[in-house]
Amino acid sequence: MIDIKNLRKHYDEDAVFITAHAAERFRLRNIKAKDIRTAVATGEIIEQYPCDYPYPSCLILGVTKENRYIHVVISDEGSASRIITAYFPDPAKWSNDYKTRKEDI
Repeated sequence: MIDIKNLRKHYDEDAVFITAHAAERFRLRNIKAKDIRTAVATGEIIEQYPCDYPYPSCLILGVTKENRYIHVVISDEGSASRIITAYFPDPAKWSNDYKTRKEDI
């Protein structure tokens, strides 16, 4: 299981990477690097993906400095992390607390 303290440590050590593809998606979604960093620094892990390849990852629920909920998917690669994606959760797909997925009807 990924421990959020390790992810925060990776940020402190400047060992968090963002792929060019992910950076482009953030730009299209109007998500800034500080939004992602704030989410990791103050958020909580709401889902774990231990079987993700090539490294385990997790979903973090955080709040931006502008008080918007944000989801961040981040890997734990041992001595570093990689931001896989980030997005503002869709209220139609998530419960009011943005921690639980709504069931498909």
